[in-house]
Amino acid sequence: MRFEASDSFVMAMSGAAQQGGLLSFAPFAIILVIFYVLILMPMQRRQKKVQEFQGSLKVGDKIVTTGGIYGQITRVNDKSVQLQIANNVRIEISRAAIGGYQGQDPVVADTGTM
Repeated sequence: MRFEASDSFVMAMSGAAQQGGLLSFAPFAIILVIFYVLILMPMQRRQKKVQEFQGSLKVGDKIVTTGGIYGQITRVNDKSVQLQIANNVRIEISRAAIGGYQGQDPVVADTGTM
């Protein structure tokens, strides 16, 4: 079998095309890594912090809800807590509705849904 210059050129170009395919994937992979580091990792850290906060709630904690209601926890259940917001006035709210402790920065971020 006899190879000519044009045959070796075609073979060389096909190898370069395969390498070019891998190199064209590199910018996409870099963008995915940057997206993960800048967006997903901080979101996961924040979510873990909120879950730890909500799991550590106990009777007697003075908290503020995401709706702006101040109160003291009088009872804790798996998914809800009972708040005393005034003398002889108690309400039951979801743990997810608790924004943070009174007098401290909120743990749960304001979603701005209004």
